[in-house]
Amino acid sequence: MRVVSGIQPTGNLHLGNYLGAIKRWVTMQDECDCFIFLADLHAITVHIDPAELAANVREMAAALIACGIDPEKAVLFNHARVPAHPEMAWLLNCTARIGWLNRMTQFKEKSGKNREGASVGLYAYPVLQAADVLLYQATHVPVGEDQKQHIELIRDIATKFNTDYGVELFTLPEPLIGATGARIMSLRDGNAKMSKSDASDMSRINLTDDGDTIAQKVRKAKTDPEPLPETMDELAERPEARNLVTIYAALTGREPADVLGEHAGKGFGAFKPALAELLVETLRPIKARLDELGADPAELDRILSAGAGKAAAAAQPTLDGAYRALGLRGGA
Repeated sequence: MRVVSGIQPTGNLHLGNYLGAIKRWVTMQDECDCFIFLADLHAITVHIDPAELAANVREMAAALIACGIDPEKAVLFNHARVPAHPEMAWLLNCTARIGWLNRMTQFKEKSGKNREGASVGLYAYPVLQAADVLLYQATHVPVGEDQKQHIELIRDIATKFNTDYGVELFTLPEPLIGATGARIMSLRDGNAKMSKSDASDMSRINLTDDGDTIAQKVRKAKTDPEPLPETMDELAERPEARNLVTIYAALTGREPADVLGEHAGKGFGAFKPALAELLVETLRPIKARLDELGADPAELDRILSAGAGKAAAAAQPTLDGAYRALGLRGGA
């Protein structure tokens, strides 16, 4: 089992990133062959200041390691250090079809009303995603339900390439829908995902927040006056309450129903302090390690460079096979 997963280096990570993906990656690195990359080539599909991007890559690498990703267990690298990614993306662009990309819902969402003003990269980035996965012969890709369409596209591209050129080059990956961890929502709106782009910093718990800040954010998190019920079904119409229970459960590795079994009947005056204490204790060592790594950018560059070397070596046979299949290089 080989898993490939990436994350855009957009700066400060938050609790949603940790519980939604990274915590699961930490577990998976002991269970299978893991390639985890910082998608800096995806980041440039929209304009970003070069210095900010470079800083974000290091910050994201530090955060992943602080959260438990071990560069000795998982291959950790950033896109830009492995030229095989854009090379393979171009080869696959010539197999992918415009009609397929036109059906991708995320381009419509990201481009908004300015579709004609969006970059070609933003339109074609699902093909780069396909290259990211197919280069490493990934068998599985952890995704949320909203990303399942991208895995279907990757499989379509791989199938067409294999069929068109009479090869069995690419492995068709399977989506790991249940491997993305808990879906963490905003502390201010239980119907919106926790996000760095939210204008209010009170909507999220950042991995860089200190204990007092975390406690304050939990204390001011939006809730309702009703006590916690006995079942999750009773939280169906109480999104903010459901979110806090989900966070507690994800931090402790338990089911939300078990958390309710322990706290049913309690109001948020009692539940919030318990959640805040749990968050502070969980995130304290992560922040300490993050601060330590952030003070040594040279070490982060060394780790990313070493990971890129491993990634490039793993990707090269597949890239060579694609060139040969296309008749661009000699050999069988």
